[in-house]
Amino acid sequence: MKTTPQIRLALVFLSSIALLPAQPANASGGDRSILPAIKQIEPFIEKGMQKTGVPGVAVAIVYRDKVVYLKGFGVRKAGQPARINPDTVFQLASLSKPIASTIVANLVGRREVKWDDRIIDLDPGFKLSNPDVTRRLTIRDLLSHRSGLPTSSGDVLEDLGFSRPEVLHRMRLLPLVGEFRKHYEYSNFGYTEGAIAASKGVHERWEDLAGERLFKPLGMTSTSYRWSDYRDAIDKASIHVIVDGKAIARYQRDPDAEAPAGAASSSVRDLAQWLRLQLAGGTWNGKEIVAAEALKETHSPQIATGKDHVTGGTSYYGLGWNVNHDLSGKLILSHSGAFFLGAATAVRLSPSDQLGIVVLTNALPIGLPEAITSTFFDLYKNGKPTQDWLTIFGQLFKAMIDQDNNASTDYSKLTPPASPAPSGPLSAYVGTYRNDYYGNIEISEERGSLWLRLPANGALYTLTHWDGKTFTYRYEAEQSIGARGVKFTLNGVPHVLIENLALEGNGVFTRTAQ
Repeated sequence: MKTTPQIRLALVFLSSIALLPAQPANASGGDRSILPAIKQIEPFIEKGMQKTGVPGVAVAIVYRDKVVYLKGFGVRKAGQPARINPDTVFQLASLSKPIASTIVANLVGRREVKWDDRIIDLDPGFKLSNPDVTRRLTIRDLLSHRSGLPTSSGDVLEDLGFSRPEVLHRMRLLPLVGEFRKHYEYSNFGYTEGAIAASKGVHERWEDLAGERLFKPLGMTSTSYRWSDYRDAIDKASIHVIVDGKAIARYQRDPDAEAPAGAASSSVRDLAQWLRLQLAGGTWNGKEIVAAEALKETHSPQIATGKDHVTGGTSYYGLGWNVNHDLSGKLILSHSGAFFLGAATAVRLSPSDQLGIVVLTNALPIGLPEAITSTFFDLYKNGKPTQDWLTIFGQLFKAMIDQDNNASTDYSKLTPPASPAPSGPLSAYVGTYRNDYYGNIEISEERGSLWLRLPANGALYTLTHWDGKTFTYRYEAEQSIGARGVKFTLNGVPHVLIENLALEGNGVFTRTAQ
């Protein structure tokens, strides 16, 4: 199975490549004022928005258990006057993950579930392709991405409109590409199952559990794991792609299928309270919301993710967090999140400094949230930026997005053949085609054109002839945007390869008996 890195994987570990500001040897940090860093970060944000074209940004900073900064910049939707403010709701993408592990930690602290509870005991219907791994798999394994599931597992199914139960059921059909508990492979739907299994252990729906155990106690009234709550919010930031330097609100992104891993929406005002909870070890306004030891475990290394290129040490993933240390040895917790269709977020915490920052933006990932968090920490620790973080992160994201887009051929970027071979009679292609992982698709002919329904109850696409028995269709989703190849083989047992679906599963559909 092809396992090319996906943009979602890239986003989660950007902060773990140790682009962390150095701590001066003579800086104690104990009495350092936060005000100079706050004063300097504002012009950096404004210049960053101008440089990147990101239309809206919101920032919250917490220091020593106080919300010391809340501010919005820019507009909710490009071309419209409504401004971003601290109460504007953004889609959080993978910033949902450390929030989800906070909720599971609440259950662990109350001894309602344990990190090492087996998934098969909590959710007996869930299986992986390896029976031994299925038998041993735990909440800890899934929330730390060490199950062996491939990086993109389930993401394309979500793009095609499959529901959460359908996606999780199909996980059993995917080969495990990593060694169990020894190999890190970032999986949205693996993470989703870990949190869903925990919620099943207390017999509550995940979305309700999140509200009861975290959002309501912290007064996070604008926060939800339901896309409909974001969709229906009046004060919300639309998502944007950047085309020729201009922000365009072209898409909507419904991530309900992967709710614990990517569907949360919130405002920086709400998230500031969550930062307070994290930095105070599970206590909020003097009340224990999450037991300290359970929350601390989410901050603890669970699996190595690679080499720290600055310190020379090892980078780790915890339970919903990237876990690193700066050059002075201080623990740094971070996570990024993004939707390629138009959202990017980042959070960074230094528990020993009692300092945290969260940045939400309403445009596709181009490095601005990470640049803001890194620059702010630089300003706090060193008084000035030590690197051009916006350029560094911008280049990283560009390379990763280009790699993601090139994972399957975009025919719109190719020159069509001057004399394409004929397709033959279109009726020869018509029928139902089957793939065990993706299910059925339908190929039909109408008014002299071929049509693809993907999946069988999904969207209808026009197939455009390219050359011989190769056609293309225009596909726009989180995992792929552009004209993608559809290659038929009619001799022997007729089958068709849908190239962009080979990112996950094998992409080959075999025609069923007519």
